[in-house]
Amino acid sequence: MARHLITSAIPYINGIKHLGNLVGSQLPADLYARYQRARGHEVLFLCATDEHGTPAELAAAKAGKPIADYCAEMHEVQAKIAEGFRLSFDHFGRSSSTENHELTQHFAGALERQGLIREVLEKQVYSNADGRFLPDRYIEGTCPNCGYDKARGDQCENCTKQLDPTDLLNPRSAISGSKDLEVRETKHLYLRQSALRSDLDKWIDSKSDWPVLTTSIAKKWLHDGDGLQDRGITRDLDWGIPVKKGDADWPGMEGKVFYVWFDAPIEYIACAKEWVAAGKGGDWERWWRIDKGADDVRYTQFMGKDNVPFHTLSFPATILGSAEPWKLVDHLKSFNYLNYDGGQFSTSQGRGVFMDQALEILPADYWRWWLLSNCPESSDSEFTWELFQQGVNKDLADVLGNFVSRVTKFCRSKFGEAVPESGPYEPEDHALINELAVKVADYERYLDTMEVRKSAQELRAIWVAGNEYLQRVAPWSTFKEDPGKAAVQIRLALNLIVLYAALSAPFIPDASAQIMRDMQLDALEWPTDLNDFLDQLKAGHAFDVPDVLFSKISDEDRANWQQRFAGGRS
Repeated sequence: MARHLITSAIPYINGIKHLGNLVGSQLPADLYARYQRARGHEVLFLCATDEHGTPAELAAAKAGKPIADYCAEMHEVQAKIAEGFRLSFDHFGRSSSTENHELTQHFAGALERQGLIREVLEKQVYSNADGRFLPDRYIEGTCPNCGYDKARGDQCENCTKQLDPTDLLNPRSAISGSKDLEVRETKHLYLRQSALRSDLDKWIDSKSDWPVLTTSIAKKWLHDGDGLQDRGITRDLDWGIPVKKGDADWPGMEGKVFYVWFDAPIEYIACAKEWVAAGKGGDWERWWRIDKGADDVRYTQFMGKDNVPFHTLSFPATILGSAEPWKLVDHLKSFNYLNYDGGQFSTSQGRGVFMDQALEILPADYWRWWLLSNCPESSDSEFTWELFQQGVNKDLADVLGNFVSRVTKFCRSKFGEAVPESGPYEPEDHALINELAVKVADYERYLDTMEVRKSAQELRAIWVAGNEYLQRVAPWSTFKEDPGKAAVQIRLALNLIVLYAALSAPFIPDASAQIMRDMQLDALEWPTDLNDFLDQLKAGHAFDVPDVLFSKISDEDRANWQQRFAGGRS
């Protein structure tokens, strides 16, 4: 039994996320976590809400609520939606937690003791209209790299280039819209990332199994231009983790907080402490501290490509720079963007289908299947309503749902609602089992290596094999001349339904659970020996003929949804 620590990029608190956010981190992470649990491994799957920084302050101000109240409310909303999509987090934490406050201040102190923190008197934008400094996302303007006119003061959403607020052209306050801005001096702490460039380079070189997307982004940030730069880790904000070095005050840093991109990744660790505090686990350090047993943990992160620089460089710089025995990520699975109907999903612009809206339309499994089977691994992918309709109807309804329906209904009509008495499997049945054994092995290999689209394709091929078997042996015809042989074929087909429930559970957990209830089985085990697995339903085992497992999406529904979501979310 292996031990798997799994984290997905923690979502900002500033509103409900769209389907592009979901498929770029949380959903494939859940697929991997469910699969590893099904194989009998010990899994700790963590996520949280990212609650500090300007996005939180701006969203709270827009909602007219105190920021602490807003964050608490939105955490509950996001947790409920995550549950709706069946994201199987062991704990869904909060970066504003006491645990994250303590750990962030601890890391700052450790880095300072290693000589990796320096104080910098820098120039920042000050808004006369707002009477305050405007760090990060409090400033909007034109990106000097690509010309995008809605770039933020920390990063351009369009080209992903990391920015400083003073880099923006034609800047304006994101609070008031005022252009009455000036540059003033203020003192901040910087993490000396540049001093760790060689260590980070060697560490990244050691990750030969990382996706090309991950390593190419990391290497570009390390070596392009002047290479990896020192990065500010404090901000002039009210909301956040107060700047301290461990338990001690930091002279000259009064009234300042840590930059959200310093404290947010530390929440991955703090979330494990929250998991213990919530009574869900007994020892968080065995997952995160090498000196406490984490040396045998396999740590995998999932995220969109815009988050790669911080997770391959800044967060590892924090861990390595502390000179403490913390667990570093072993595999970082990154994804490109899922675009929406000819454009981009965008939380800030309200474009696309958002997670709560999706669940209002259809159950989670419809979305889970389509998003995972079309996830943007090697390149950006595109969500259109036509493609979504096609994927649901052809894969879920026509292949999987149709198989379950045909087999159970035929059995009921000819043998009753129980597995029929029959003889042993015949050569053509064993030929199918042998074929499936190869496909299941391929499916497992793709899931082990986190090749999401290939694993979905292989799962569909396993479903198709059952349908092809039915067409080939035609039990409805066989029954007319040899009912006993037809009973053998139906017994195998009923066992195939159980196999499909087990193999499909990481992708479509609700449908899998429904199949198991209909087949009157409690335990869902992974098929380690296919011959034994496909012979587990014995004669007389009762089952229920299920209702429609997956309903088809009509042309009318597709057209209505396409029109409803054409203008974005208000």
